[in-house]
Amino acid sequence: MTENGTYVYYPGCSLQSTGRAYDTSTKRVAQHLNLTLNEIEDWNCCGATEYFSVNALPAYSLVARNLALAAETGGAPEVVAPCSACYLNLRKTNDYMHKFKKLGAQVNQALAAGGLHYEGGSLRVRHLLDIIVQDVGYDAIGAQVTRPLQGLRVAPYYGCLIVRPDTGYNTEYPTHLDALMTTLGATVVDFPMKTHCCGGHMTQISEEVAYELIRRILKNAADYGADAIVTLCPMCQLNLDAYQGQVNRTFNTDFNIPVMFFTQLMGLAFGLSTDELGFGSEMVPAMPALSRIGRELPEERERPKRRDKQALPMPTPRGSGRSES
Repeated sequence: MTENGTYVYYPGCSLQSTGRAYDTSTKRVAQHLNLTLNEIEDWNCCGATEYFSVNALPAYSLVARNLALAAETGGAPEVVAPCSACYLNLRKTNDYMHKFKKLGAQVNQALAAGGLHYEGGSLRVRHLLDIIVQDVGYDAIGAQVTRPLQGLRVAPYYGCLIVRPDTGYNTEYPTHLDALMTTLGATVVDFPMKTHCCGGHMTQISEEVAYELIRRILKNAADYGADAIVTLCPMCQLNLDAYQGQVNRTFNTDFNIPVMFFTQLMGLAFGLSTDELGFGSEMVPAMPALSRIGRELPEERERPKRRDKQALPMPTPRGSGRSES
């Protein structure tokens, strides 16, 4: 853990829209664990996944702008990202700017247009799950549990990104999230598909491919009797939750598995209310699963509307101050 439990926080675009419950629950859980998350002022989109394949230098520069702003935020040498895609892009840019000096110089030439500069490797980029399980630790988390999740069967879904960089996770069968759920009192089901890809933005490119990828994950969780899937990435949550209906119609299946963020379940175990953890906005209602642990939802919120098929879940982030013009 950093010396004073303070981290620079990069929420990313999805946590301001489709993954708002992740942002809300992260901040509430951080308060319980005495973690301080200083959000980067005027952060911008990380470019998601496709931009690096279109034009690498502007993609690295886009991400490096966030790192440069993070270095100016102060209070901590570590940046935490809840989104797996954001984490990957921030960490890759940070590492590559340090390793490849020519790239670092080119990116800094671009940053100079906005009055910025960043030395690759000067910050450490970490995923939120790593902060929770490595820095806080299971014992400290267990000490906060006042309402154990006994009776809830969960399938921990890591996705394909967080386990691929060298983070200390077992690439094929990680167990950090499993152990966290057990600490909260939940029953963890066997889940062989836990690191398989959810398709990412494939829903915008090939529905046939995307729905099959999602179907496999949902079927695996259903086969092992999971009441819910718990994830750590807003894109994974969006795909498994929002497209579950389309998968059912395409394959004549009847999946009805709520997909929750791991911070939401942490908050429930800490005794926080469903309302302050963002429950009620998911597409597949969480109520049947939550009823197993004696929790109720507030008055049902308006369900998020399906986005236009061509629209990616990357809204313009809020922020003010710095201008590139």
